[in-house]
Amino acid sequence: MSKLLVIGTVAFDAIETPFGKTDKILGGAGTYIGLSASNFKNVDTGLVSIVGNDFPQEYFDLLHSKNINTEGIEVVKDGKTFFWGGKYHDNMNKRDTLITELNVLEHFNPVVPEKYKDAEIVMLGNLHPLVQNAALEQMNKKPKMVVLDTMNFWMDIALDDLKTLLKKVDVITINDEEAQQLSGEYSLVKAAAIIHEMGPEYVIIKKGEHGALLFHKDKMFFAPALPLADVFDPTGAGDTFAGGFTGYLAQEGELSFDNIKNAVIWGSNLASFTVEKFGVERIAGVTYAEVDERLSKFKELTKFSL
Repeated sequence: MSKLLVIGTVAFDAIETPFGKTDKILGGAGTYIGLSASNFKNVDTGLVSIVGNDFPQEYFDLLHSKNINTEGIEVVKDGKTFFWGGKYHDNMNKRDTLITELNVLEHFNPVVPEKYKDAEIVMLGNLHPLVQNAALEQMNKKPKMVVLDTMNFWMDIALDDLKTLLKKVDVITINDEEAQQLSGEYSLVKAAAIIHEMGPEYVIIKKGEHGALLFHKDKMFFAPALPLADVFDPTGAGDTFAGGFTGYLAQEGELSFDNIKNAVIWGSNLASFTVEKFGVERIAGVTYAEVDERLSKFKELTKFSL
């Protein structure tokens, strides 16, 4: 069984969209990544994060029910769990952050369990580059693949740290605006080439409802987002993509360009479930039959002959 190590937030979210709003619910990048990766039967996923003692046991039970190892989640006595609240507008690609309470995350020092220090795949969820690097430095050997997710906030306040980390990364996943900011180029093709020179062998640029682009040297691949009748909440879609992407590669073991293309499709496929309900509800409850059926729709969506 292959090991996947996930470094990321386990948090509370409060979400408002044109279709409704929630109180505090389970969220966090690490949570979405882990739940998405749990759809691959031959993958042992270990999650490294931090929460306060206000984090309910029922959420731990959910993670355990999906065979996600939580040994690496530190529980801070008398601490409060990271909390984010946001509001989406009619254009669901845009959102406003209403509240951010770092709480225990402010002093997060990741500790990788001994069991996962030889993990084949490492997924560095969206965190400060120094935190991501601290986790990576604890590995006993170089992973087969290191995947990094980041955002424009870290480019604003920790660009030098991010560039140092990028030299150790095999794959970076960012959205189109972040790719443009990191590279200084408007063209995504040129942006990917510049980011590739920073270290990552593969550059994945996510475009929300417009799919995802994969760049590798002079090769390109495009994965569409499946058109959906209902999109209730985009929160965590990118993290779900990352979980599907890394989970598939951990299961298959093959890291060729063609197989990485398949991983992009798997990531897009699983992300399409997350947006159908608020929070983690849909991805936590998705069945293997539903995943397979939707994978067939992805295949038909892009199938043609010349």
